[in-house]
Amino acid sequence: MQIQLATTAPADAIRAFILGEGDAAAPGFSSLDAGVVDYVKTTLGVTGYKAAKGKTQVVNAPAGFAGAALAFVGVGDLSALDEAGMEHAAATLYHATKAAGIAGLALDVTGLSPALAARALLAFHLASYRFDKYFGPAKQEKAPTLKTVTVVCDDVAAAEAAFRPLSAIRDGVLFARDLVSEPANVLYPQSYADRVKELEGSGLKVEVLGVPEMTALGMHSLLGVGQGSTRESKLVIMQWNGAGNDSAPVAFVGKGVTFDTGGISIKPAEGMEDMKWDMGGSAAVVGTMIALAGRKARVNAVGIIGLVENMPDGNAQRPGDVVKAMSGTTIEVINTDAEGRLVLADALWYCQDRFKPQFMIDLATLTGAMIIALGMDYAGVFSNNDELAGRITDASKTVSENIWRMPLPPQYEKQIDSKIADIRNIGGRPAGSITAALFLQRFVNNVPWAHLDIAPTAWTNEQRIPTVPEGATGFGVRTLDALVAKFYEG
Repeated sequence: MQIQLATTAPADAIRAFILGEGDAAAPGFSSLDAGVVDYVKTTLGVTGYKAAKGKTQVVNAPAGFAGAALAFVGVGDLSALDEAGMEHAAATLYHATKAAGIAGLALDVTGLSPALAARALLAFHLASYRFDKYFGPAKQEKAPTLKTVTVVCDDVAAAEAAFRPLSAIRDGVLFARDLVSEPANVLYPQSYADRVKELEGSGLKVEVLGVPEMTALGMHSLLGVGQGSTRESKLVIMQWNGAGNDSAPVAFVGKGVTFDTGGISIKPAEGMEDMKWDMGGSAAVVGTMIALAGRKARVNAVGIIGLVENMPDGNAQRPGDVVKAMSGTTIEVINTDAEGRLVLADALWYCQDRFKPQFMIDLATLTGAMIIALGMDYAGVFSNNDELAGRITDASKTVSENIWRMPLPPQYEKQIDSKIADIRNIGGRPAGSITAALFLQRFVNNVPWAHLDIAPTAWTNEQRIPTVPEGATGFGVRTLDALVAKFYEG
């Protein structure tokens, strides 16, 4: 799909306008011919249309009007329209018109700021995402009829300038969605590492550690997870040095289990195909690094992803095994399906030991218990640092990614005590997400740290917000980019 900026609308497109409650209208609509405005008001009055937020209406164009049809999207209080509201409006409009049988859509934002025009452009990119590379001709024919979307604005150059940093965020989100969408026979540790290595042309420095290197470092917690697979585990380190000095970096660490059978503690067959997206945390880290490099963020940043495949062959890790992590901590593996925390334990320790970061944030589709606690609309955030947790929550609100802070009560530590090792990898059913976070906290060495359990939000089986279609969401990229932009850039 072609998504573009222009100062005029194509004559054969659906002409779309923004309306507010109480007969308020954006300047683009108010500047139309008086006869067209009267026609629209009469037609909308007959339909009973009210311009509440997210309400759309498509009507036939009057005779002589230069457009295939007219469409309207409500924003509620027009005077309060902000960048998030514009994203919601543009994405909602896309979904209302994508299958209308017309090839073009033109949203008129003339009279509004270049920043709002840029947000509309971003929203169309995010809302129109489709992972269709494996569709045959029959399914390709069912693609949306929209082929061109135009944001009509007063100053294309100014809108393009406003969109430039947003285009990097778009690239990061869509790359993350592509990674999560890929099947596990295509995306496995080596092929995943190869894709990240290709990003070096964007200004990122990328290193890949294999089994020999991780063995030498003592990463037996991570390596134990992948020992039942024929696919060799990898640790990928990305660096962006945009601060222009040697200041301590910000750091992001992601769980990259490219397929999770549960290992010897094997999962039920029903739904196991979804475990291709058990690497959603790592995808968010990659997407964030793409965004930071793409917009040349004035910060030093590190992204580390642990890539493993959890399979149950004759060499697989067993329940009851004891492994030693890079930190020297011994771990009793009670359940091989609690593998993500074993991967992150070594990745987190490596990160703080080598890079001495300002903070570390890990992202992982870690626990089903997080879904039970918060449902499908919120990710949980756990942290040892109130300032960092508050900043993450603040950043998430600016990009419509829902995050809720969860507690880390020390009295629950006893649930992960082991009788034969320093710690065990599960704490039982009560407070399962909390005890998983407490496990991770053992490997951060008192560095300011936050853990985002994105199990509820990495994938969606239905469209919940208009900029996020069904499927992989890319959740976390926008929050982390906003966090850096607001609090950590020099």
